[in-house]
Amino acid sequence: MTQFEEKLEKYADLLVDVGLNVQPDGRVFIRGAQDALPLIRLVTEKAYQKGAKEVKVVLSDDRLTQLHAKNQSKDELSTIHQWAIDERMFYSDEKAGFLSITSSSPELLKDVDPEKLQAMQVASGRAFKDFSNRIQSDYHSWCVAGYPSVEWARLVFPDKDDEAAVAALMDLIFYTVRADVDDPVSAWEKHDATLHEKVDYLNARKYKALRYEAPGTDLVIGLPKGHLWAGASSLNADGEKFMANMPTEEVFSVPDRNRVDGYVSNTLPLSHGGNLIDDFKLTFKDGRVVDFEAGRGYEVLKNILDADEGARHLGEVALVPDDSAISNAGKLFYNTLFDENASCHIALGSAYAFCLEGGKTMSREELETAGLNDSITHVDFMIGSDQLNIYGITEDGTEEKVFEKGNWAF
Repeated sequence: MTQFEEKLEKYADLLVDVGLNVQPDGRVFIRGAQDALPLIRLVTEKAYQKGAKEVKVVLSDDRLTQLHAKNQSKDELSTIHQWAIDERMFYSDEKAGFLSITSSSPELLKDVDPEKLQAMQVASGRAFKDFSNRIQSDYHSWCVAGYPSVEWARLVFPDKDDEAAVAALMDLIFYTVRADVDDPVSAWEKHDATLHEKVDYLNARKYKALRYEAPGTDLVIGLPKGHLWAGASSLNADGEKFMANMPTEEVFSVPDRNRVDGYVSNTLPLSHGGNLIDDFKLTFKDGRVVDFEAGRGYEVLKNILDADEGARHLGEVALVPDDSAISNAGKLFYNTLFDENASCHIALGSAYAFCLEGGKTMSREELETAGLNDSITHVDFMIGSDQLNIYGITEDGTEEKVFEKGNWAF
C-alpha cells in the first residue's frame, strides 16, 4: 500500500467512524463529485463493513453542472422536482447519515448570469427547507468533508501542474483532518476534548453580547438568553455522537437576530455558488444589514442578501484561533469548509436550533421569539485575523477578553 493509499484509508475510516459514526442496520446518503470517487468508494465499502444496510450515492460532475447552468432557462433551473425532495426526506426520515464531499472549483459558475444563480439557490433553499431544519437541529448525523478536483487544486496551487496541484491539495486535506498521523481516531478524540473545554468555559460565562474590534471591523453581536456554545462533536436525536465538519477548529453559537450593530469586513475571500466575493463590508443596525459594499462579487453578495428576509440577519457566530492547524498551513483554500476553520467567522441566514436551550424541540415560531434567525440560506464568511480582539460583555456591562490578537485570551 502506498503512503497515499494508507492516508486515504485513514480518511475514509475517520468519515465512517468519527464523522458519521455509522450504525449497524443504518442507512448512509453520500453526495459528491466524480473527482471524489476514490474516497466515496472507500467510504461505501467501510460503511457496509460497519453494518450499514444501504449506502446511497449521488454523484455530480462540474462540467455538467456548468452546462446546465449556462443553457437552461431561469425557470427551468428554479424547478425542483418533488421526487428529489421526497428522496431526501425519505433518507432523513430513516435517520440516515448524510455525507457531503465538496470538490467543486470555487469559480465554477463565474460566467453564469447572477440572476440565474440566485434563482437556483432560492429554489433549492425553499424546496429543501424541511431537510435543512433537521440538519440544523441535529436530527440525524451529518458530515461535510473535502476532496480535490483539478480546478480547485490549481486555484490553491497555481504554480503547479494538474497532477502536482491535486497531490499537494490532497496532502493539505490529509493534514487538516489528521489522516496523516499514526492514530487519527485518538487524535480526533483529543481535539474534541480541547474544543469542548472552550465550549464549557463560554457556556459558564453566559455573555449577553460579544464586541469585535479590528481594522475594518467595529461590531457588537447580541447573544440570546439561553444560547449554547458548541464545537467539534454533536449528538443526534438518538444520542449518537458525530462530527459535522471534518476538519473543524471552531466553537460556535447563535446571535440574537435583532441585536447586531456596527460594521464588519471580511478577511478572506468567500466562495459562494461558483463565484468569489472579496473586499466586502457589511453594516448592521438592529440586527439587519442596512448597507454593504464589495470590491469583487458585488452582485453575488447582493443576491445572497436578497434571498429572503432572514438573509440580512446573522445566524451564527464562530470563534477560531489564528494559531490553529489550518491557519498555520498558510494556504487560502478558496473553500468555506476549510477557510472558515482558519478564521473567526459569522454567517448570514439560518441559525442552529441546537445552540439554544430546548431549541431542538421548538417550533420555528418559538425559535424566532427567542431571537434565532430563520432563512433559506446560511452563508459563512471569514472575519478573523491576528489583529482581531473580541470582548465578552456580561449582564452588568463588564467586558472580558475572549480573543486577543486573534487567539484565545483564556
